[in-house]
Amino acid sequence: MPQAMLILVDGLRPDALSAARCPTLESLSSRGAWTLRASSVRPSVTLPCAFSMLHGVAPEAHFVTANRYEQAADRPPGLIELACAASLRCASFYNWEPLRDLSRPGAAALSFFYNARDSDLDADDVLVDEIVRLMPRYRPDFALVYLGTVDIAGHKHGWMSAAYLAQVNRVDRLVGRVLSAVSPATTVLLASDHGGHDHTHGDGIPEDMLIPWIIAGPGIRAGQCIRRQVSLIDTAPTLARVMNLEPPPAWTGRAVDEAFAGSGA
Repeated sequence: MPQAMLILVDGLRPDALSAARCPTLESLSSRGAWTLRASSVRPSVTLPCAFSMLHGVAPEAHFVTANRYEQAADRPPGLIELACAASLRCASFYNWEPLRDLSRPGAAALSFFYNARDSDLDADDVLVDEIVRLMPRYRPDFALVYLGTVDIAGHKHGWMSAAYLAQVNRVDRLVGRVLSAVSPATTVLLASDHGGHDHTHGDGIPEDMLIPWIIAGPGIRAGQCIRRQVSLIDTAPTLARVMNLEPPPAWTGRAVDEAFAGSGA
C-alpha cells in the first residue's frame, strides 16, 4: 500500500518561499508538482481550512465555520476515516489542540500533541523531535503533520516581516528533518491553510487566500508547475488517489490529476 504524508504549515504565504530561504521546499517542488496560486476557503482560518483539507468539502458542507468544533452527524467521512476503514494505519502530529477533532475517535493508530503557547516559536521543534523519533518505529500508511509556528510569527510580528520570514526559514529546515524520517517511497503533500496580512487573516483578499500546494513522491511528475486552479478541498481526493482509496461521493474536491505521471496533462 503506498504511503502518504500531509504536512500543513499554518499561515505560510506563497510569496514567503522566495522572500525567505527555503531550500527544502524548493527541492520538494523540483522533484514534484506544485502551484503557488492554490486557494484557501472562506473563512480563511485554521479549523475550517483543516477540515476542508481532510474532508474534501467546503466549510458549509462540513459545518465547521470558525475556530470552534461543531458536531455534525451528516459530515462526510474524512481522509483518516477513509484510510482507517481500509485497515491503514494513520498517525497525526500537531501543536494546536482543536485539531484533535479532525478524525473520529479510534481512527488514528498514533497521535502526538504538544500544546504550543501563543508566543512559542519553538513549538515546531518539539513536535519534529517526536516525529523523527516515532516515525521510523511506527511507519504509518498515512501521517498528518501540522506545524503552527509560522502562523504564530505572523500574528506576533506581522506577515512578511523579518521575524515572520525568519520563522519560515526555520520551519523549512524542520520540514527537511521530517522528510529525512520517512521512507523515500512516501508521497508528501505540503500545503498551507491560509496566508495573512498585517497581524491577522480571515478575509477574502489574495494575501489571505493564496497558498502554496506541493506534492512529490513515486508516480508524481517532477518539476511540474500545475496549471489548473487548485483548492484546499482537492487535497483529500489527491491523497486518496495516492493511497488507492475511493473518495466518498459527498466530496466535492477532485484529485489534481495533472500532478500524476501518465495523466496525459
